[in-house]
Amino acid sequence: MSPVIETEEHKALRSAVAALGKRYGRNYLTKVIADGGHPDELWSEAAKLGYLGVNLPEAYGGGGGGISELSIVLEELGAAGCPLLMMVVSPAICGTVIARFGTKAQQQEWLPPLADGTRTMAFGITEPDAGSNSHRITTTARRDGGDWVLTGRKVFISGVDIADATLIVGRTEDARTGRLKPCLFIVPRDADGFGRRQIDMELQGAEKQFELTLDDVRLPADALVGDEDAGLLQLFAGLNPERVMTAAFAIGMGRYALSRAVEYARERTVWKEPIGAHQAVAHPLAQSHIELELARLMMQKAAFLYDSGDDIAAGEAANMAKYAAAEACVKAVDQAVHTLGGNGLTREFGLASLITASRVSRIAPVSREMILNYVSHQTLGLPKSY
Repeated sequence: MSPVIETEEHKALRSAVAALGKRYGRNYLTKVIADGGHPDELWSEAAKLGYLGVNLPEAYGGGGGGISELSIVLEELGAAGCPLLMMVVSPAICGTVIARFGTKAQQQEWLPPLADGTRTMAFGITEPDAGSNSHRITTTARRDGGDWVLTGRKVFISGVDIADATLIVGRTEDARTGRLKPCLFIVPRDADGFGRRQIDMELQGAEKQFELTLDDVRLPADALVGDEDAGLLQLFAGLNPERVMTAAFAIGMGRYALSRAVEYARERTVWKEPIGAHQAVAHPLAQSHIELELARLMMQKAAFLYDSGDDIAAGEAANMAKYAAAEACVKAVDQAVHTLGGNGLTREFGLASLITASRVSRIAPVSREMILNYVSHQTLGLPKSY
């Protein structure tokens, strides 16, 4: 299959998810956020239809597809105005890591409920002093008899309040060299010493952000996911899908904003014709459409490479896709608000809140500057500045 042209199955999936999204839409999500709730109805229905676990193995109740299919689901829900952020975390990062590297017991315990949406898992990598720099993570895991004991802090971790467990990135000491290496641990929500504090965010979302403390959290040996020595390989098996899904989130949001602006520009009449007839209004909207389509192409390429097992090429493409999608999304939202003028700032049209939300894809899960660093070093072979 070419990564550029979607299959009939992919087109059918897009259309089916778009129909689901249309039944919920932006107003549903806005009300959920205003009520301080979670989009449980949409999550459950998407799960029942098989959309949440479309990337997980069929043997565990998933759809047997890949990130290509899961990114379509998130993009189309986003284009309908009701994206599910936990899709990025639970099936895409945690589900992928467990499916690829988990023990048989971990797969049997976690993959079926992650696929059918009855359980969710959060992902904890970011730290107050390290950001997402896995080389500077200070959360450590030490052996104590047959157990692991985790100590450290995490910040900006999404959905911990609703997740049954959090996949925590810690570091263990290499007995030979004394150097710390990253490892992944499943930490149940109610584990002793595992604390959380909600962060007061200006950004309003259904999924809340938390600071976590791990104060001598004792875990059994089988809490470790995968090989203690695999380190970064396993970590990036989760981070590359995260970048692809962030791109899908951004493209969906950009498409939603653009569609509202186009609808408005077709109907809003000043003087004799709709404002969309004026090139100063039409051209920037056309440009946004082009940029979103280009970003989607790179996202499809990244998903195709990842699903084909080419982790190295997928890493480069996923970073580029996330960068392109974030830029296209921010510009599309800005242009949409501008097209509506004062109406773009009203609650009725629901675009103003996207001004803040669209910025998220520029800074998380990795900033655009760090992606430029990656491309500078890895792709262009330029020397590092740090």
